[in-house]
Amino acid sequence: MKIVILGAGVIGVTSAWYLSQAGHQVTVIDRQPAPARETSFANAGEVSPGYSAPWAAPGIPVKALKWMFMKHSPLIIQAKFDMTKLTWMARMLANCNSTSYDVNKARMVRLAEYSRDCLTDLRGETGLAYDERMQGTLQLFRTQAQVDAAYKDIKVLKEGGVPFEVLDVDQCTAAEPGLAAARDKITGGLRLPKDETGDCFKFTNGLADRAAAAGVTFRYGVDIRGLQVEAGRVVAVATAEGPVTADGFVVALGSFSPMMVKPLGVNLPVYPVKGYSITVPIKDEGRAPVSTVMDETHKIAITRLGDRIRVGGMAELAGFDMSLSPKRRATLEYSVEDLFSGAGDQSKASLWCGLRPMTPDGTPVVGKTPIANLYLNTGHGTLGWTMAAGSGKLLADIMSGARTAIDATDLGFDRYVKDAKRGMTGPMVSVPG
Repeated sequence: MKIVILGAGVIGVTSAWYLSQAGHQVTVIDRQPAPARETSFANAGEVSPGYSAPWAAPGIPVKALKWMFMKHSPLIIQAKFDMTKLTWMARMLANCNSTSYDVNKARMVRLAEYSRDCLTDLRGETGLAYDERMQGTLQLFRTQAQVDAAYKDIKVLKEGGVPFEVLDVDQCTAAEPGLAAARDKITGGLRLPKDETGDCFKFTNGLADRAAAAGVTFRYGVDIRGLQVEAGRVVAVATAEGPVTADGFVVALGSFSPMMVKPLGVNLPVYPVKGYSITVPIKDEGRAPVSTVMDETHKIAITRLGDRIRVGGMAELAGFDMSLSPKRRATLEYSVEDLFSGAGDQSKASLWCGLRPMTPDGTPVVGKTPIANLYLNTGHGTLGWTMAAGSGKLLADIMSGARTAIDATDLGFDRYVKDAKRGMTGPMVSVPG
């Protein structure tokens, strides 16, 4: 089957790899000049299946109000009126209950655990190197209330068979010696020993090279203008260089995916949640993190990537605004310096931001749409790197008609719109670029 994938981020490239390995003829189209130039460029670096959890959780509305008054808040909501944002927020708030949280977290962990296994196999098959480390994630608690709240997640981890360790202060500093100078700021931690770290940008570029060598065609620097539907099927993707036809089409455009499919009657509830990161050269190995430390108070991930520290986090609801805020940089610097003081050279740090494609229930959308030959692989939020390999393999199996290794029935678009109209013909849509 001839397949066109829209998007060359980590999700699009992993999809291309697995579809090609399944015997399909694959073309990837992206407006950027090379792979992983947007949300996959400088993310937090975590491959954290055990930390996979929806942001929509019990108590989040109250926490959100408190966060609004924090100097270094993990949540920023821009005041500009945006009906799409308000609608998405309302749907997210509707998931902030125990029943929804348990369901959403369980399916996210299922996909993330599968993805970790796929990544392990993929690394073995390809020999890819991307500053990877397999030394776990430490979720760091500064208060007893955070320790107590963690037991809700521990219940789901137990049910999913995910290994974990509840640590006291001494055990936290044993796992991450660089925290020794900050031990008085720590109450405890939850360590997930099977989690990994790695540079998503390096991984995506390396895999794209191998995919190209295996026969995948990459068309970079090409503006995507829309999808053309006839008789209930997509017949072509319109680009600035002319139409591209195929038998099947995959939309893996991250936060821009809803714009591409909405004119076809597919109302995809994905909203861009802006995140920031700084990349800091290490100047003192002894003070630097060994793997990933998640600062639970500020929702900041501090990750070791080779000779660099990647500090990433925050959730800013600001539409498609890509401006770099000095205030957000200050929050990232505060978190890493508060816990790993002097480990990195902040004078040489680089600031970046990206738009995470977030669904209101936290789970990505992987699989079929109401349009017969149109598929989605998007909505991974902050977990695109964690879930990329599994999502790509899952999609390849679905499109190939093969049996999937995990249950995919609750990961598709139809969980949102059961009565979506089929076979609609619509106009084409331009993606901002």
